[in-house]
Amino acid sequence: MQEQGCGLPGSAKAVESPGFREVSTEHEAIFWFTDARAGTLFRALNPEVSEELHPRSHAECTLEDHRTLVLKVRARDIPALRASLNMWLRLINVADEMQAFAPRETEERP
Repeated sequence: MQEQGCGLPGSAKAVESPGFREVSTEHEAIFWFTDARAGTLFRALNPEVSEELHPRSHAECTLEDHRTLVLKVRARDIPALRASLNMWLRLINVADEMQAFAPRETEERP
């Protein structure tokens, strides 16, 4: 998986979008991951995103196109941002590594 870009603007304002819980945001980080399996990664992370409940941070995971996974994390403070990024980047890494062990979506399963 290739990390395409990262944005770390400080003192960003919360932007409301459908399904995005507003957190009194001071900090935001955005990562773009380009990979042919971005859709599979998105589906693997979706249960974690839908169950996430942290009072100091919030993450949003979307598909920009069929090859780009976008992770947006917002937090009230730097320690919360760091903790949330550690968790989400680890989850993405594990999901990516597990694809080597899983059959491809185009292969027939027994």
